[in-house]
Amino acid sequence: MASLLLALAIGSTGLYAGFMLIFQTGIMPALARLADAEFVTAMRRINEAVPRAVFLIVFLGVLAFPVAAFLVPVDGRTDTQRWLVLAGLVCAVLNHVVTVAGNVPLNNALAASEPTGDEPSVVRAAFEKRWNGFHRVRTLLIVLAFGLLTAAAVV
Repeated sequence: MASLLLALAIGSTGLYAGFMLIFQTGIMPALARLADAEFVTAMRRINEAVPRAVFLIVFLGVLAFPVAAFLVPVDGRTDTQRWLVLAGLVCAVLNHVVTVAGNVPLNNALAASEPTGDEPSVVRAAFEKRWNGFHRVRTLLIVLAFGLLTAAAVV
């Protein structure tokens, strides 16, 4: 059971890390090339499409599976493995804190801006740089979480 939980922790964290990394290295650089109105519209559509069932399952699994992997007692698990799982869990929790406290409020502010009334350049200026900054931090945290959980499995 403990091995399955660790595998699920690695799998969900890896999926989420891949999603964050693709956003960081591909999607946001592509969107950066758009005109202000196009950028604002594209980010609104992305923010509407992402929080669906599959994403939410992975998003919650990134916390639930490492917690379970850490709490379920395992005969023969070394202290190093236990600390690696805990460190991975801490990174995943911090990733979610950055997401909920940083990126989500910016997404909500973007959604609340008037599509025709607010100047797209003003809306973009209030959003893009701050959102990307938070995103870089949460991407680093979840990639680190994935690495730590994977290391726990192979140590």
